[in-house]
Amino acid sequence: MAYDPKDVLRDGNSLLGAARQLLADHDRALAEVQRGLAPLRAEAARGQLASIPVERLKDVTGGRLRVGALEKAGFATVADVLGTTRYRLQLVPGIGPQTAAQVHAAAGSLAEAAERSAGIRVDLERQDDVTTPLVIALHRLVNAGPDVPRARAAAERLAERLGPLTHDARPAGSWWRRLFARPAKRERAEKALTELAQAVEAEGSRDTGLLMSQASVDLLRPAVSADEAWIDFELRASDYQTLLAELASLEPAREAAEGFVPSDLAARVKAQPLDDTYRRVSLRGYQSFGARFALVQQRVIIGDEMGLGKTIQAIAAIAHLRAEGGTHFVVACPASVLINWVREIEARSTIPAHPLHGPGRDDALAKFVADGGIGVTTFATLPMLDVPLDVDVTMFVVDEAHYAKNHETRRAKTVASWCRRVDRVLFLTGTPMENRVEEFRSLVAHLRPEVAKQVSPGEAVLGAQAFRSAVAPVYLRRNQKDVLVELPEVVHVDELEEFSAADGAAYRRAVAAGNFMAMRRAAYAVPKKSAKLDRLLELVEEAEANELKVVVFSYFRDVLAAVEAALGPDAHGPLSGDVPPARRQEVVDEFTAAPGHAVLLAQIQAGGVGLNLQAASVVILCEPQVKPTMETQAVARAHRMGQVRTVQVHRLLTPDSVDERMLKILRTKTRLFDQYARRSDLAEQTPDATDISEQTLARQIVAEEQERLGTS
Repeated sequence: MAYDPKDVLRDGNSLLGAARQLLADHDRALAEVQRGLAPLRAEAARGQLASIPVERLKDVTGGRLRVGALEKAGFATVADVLGTTRYRLQLVPGIGPQTAAQVHAAAGSLAEAAERSAGIRVDLERQDDVTTPLVIALHRLVNAGPDVPRARAAAERLAERLGPLTHDARPAGSWWRRLFARPAKRERAEKALTELAQAVEAEGSRDTGLLMSQASVDLLRPAVSADEAWIDFELRASDYQTLLAELASLEPAREAAEGFVPSDLAARVKAQPLDDTYRRVSLRGYQSFGARFALVQQRVIIGDEMGLGKTIQAIAAIAHLRAEGGTHFVVACPASVLINWVREIEARSTIPAHPLHGPGRDDALAKFVADGGIGVTTFATLPMLDVPLDVDVTMFVVDEAHYAKNHETRRAKTVASWCRRVDRVLFLTGTPMENRVEEFRSLVAHLRPEVAKQVSPGEAVLGAQAFRSAVAPVYLRRNQKDVLVELPEVVHVDELEEFSAADGAAYRRAVAAGNFMAMRRAAYAVPKKSAKLDRLLELVEEAEANELKVVVFSYFRDVLAAVEAALGPDAHGPLSGDVPPARRQEVVDEFTAAPGHAVLLAQIQAGGVGLNLQAASVVILCEPQVKPTMETQAVARAHRMGQVRTVQVHRLLTPDSVDERMLKILRTKTRLFDQYARRSDLAEQTPDATDISEQTLARQIVAEEQERLGTS
């Protein structure tokens, strides 16, 4: 033998002990979370049962119960029944001991079902004795680090494998056991010892023992104080909510999580393995499905709504391909999100990220070519990115892919060239069709020309099934409300403010001149007399009183300048197209890190794309936007996974003006977007659901307002 049997047994038992210890430590941490969940489940169940009429008890018993006597006695709901005793039920005329027992048992059965299905959401505003123990318990698991799931999986595998091997190999560990063992047992011991030695050597090369021991140490740290747990929850809410969704089984409906793709395709996707060796983050069920969808279909669009973690899904797919031997990956994105991509790759994976942009681009490219990893570049740099053809790029990812919808632009032509070069391509976009189905079709043409030919606008009008069958192989979309079951609600409020005299005069001049853009911002033409600006300041003051962060969006720089002058030097920003991407991220970081209340100003074109603004729970839109998707994107930057507060969206509008005219016309565009892109489905197609261009919109509104005001 090339190894000492005693050493092999010692090392094998040590590894087995570390695996079992980790499983026990992790189980204790999980049990602590479940104890924290129990009172919240019971509370949620009681609220649900209070809305269920007592008549529904008949459904539990197949209609055998007569509940009329209970209703006459004042028992209106199932909660009323659970709130009393069997003896009290027996005092109801017409209810005997047997019926009382059946009624109570049926109510208990409904209570158990309600607790199992109760949705649990941690509310930052409710830091009481019921919720706090759960947050403290979650803190232990969240702060144990991203390697715990991998360590747990290794421990389960080793416990299952090494337990029998160490048991069977024991006779080979000493001369007297070998002497008294039967021949068959000695032979089995030698075989087990050989397998055990191989397993110990293999796990040693992977540092599995160190991985499990470190995870156990992290799980055994003392519980933190309530204040520390809540502060950490607010800073890392996304991690807490992801873990809570997993442990509380807060899974969305299967069809919604799978984007309503056909069942045969869904089955193939779910059968696809997803290796997590190079991944350092747990995935939600719908995220895992999205990554697998990209792997199975190879050339696809993930069009999930903003805030659902499209970046993480792309990283998960890349990590799997890296585990299969892929070495080089390229991500193309707007400059505004390049830094965010690099950060996410570094935080969520063990694959090196190379920012291929800016002054150090050449050196970074050389290192990327030599060492491999994920090269992250911008649309502007992509045409100049000289990656040698002998470098096998395993996957090409395009973020905000709708920017490549116009095939005549240099950007789109470069993206198309890379799509031809790389077998696996993943487009990420929350707005695959901004104005018309034809734009969605143009994106598909980059990936699967044969599918794009099937998705003609005429065919789409035929109905839901024709559209879905045409795009299913290449398109996956899920919505926040369908899959983020713990996401706080978003409250939309239209703030109607009449023109002041100065506003009205500026508006009439703009209408007379036929200046659509001047009409849109006339309400801020004289800031000191602006009714909209006064209301904006009131909203900011209210947010300050509640220590809430605010983000203010406008299309116009001069409007933001007026807001900035009114707010003073404490406002962050404004973010605009001419602010370098690195500085944009710095401004957002400063805004996020500011204690308590803060205000961030952003041009909606710059701040509504690619930036994470979940620190803000109040969103103010200075004026309605020509593209409904622009507003949707902007709001989704705050109302996204990890948000812990209800998001208030205030849109400032002036009645009997361009604002109301725009909203009336744009409802058609919003409905068209919803039907095709948002639901991955065409519920119905009405004759008036047609596109209208920005120029047509402007001409129509100007003409209507000139006629109304008599200035034509």
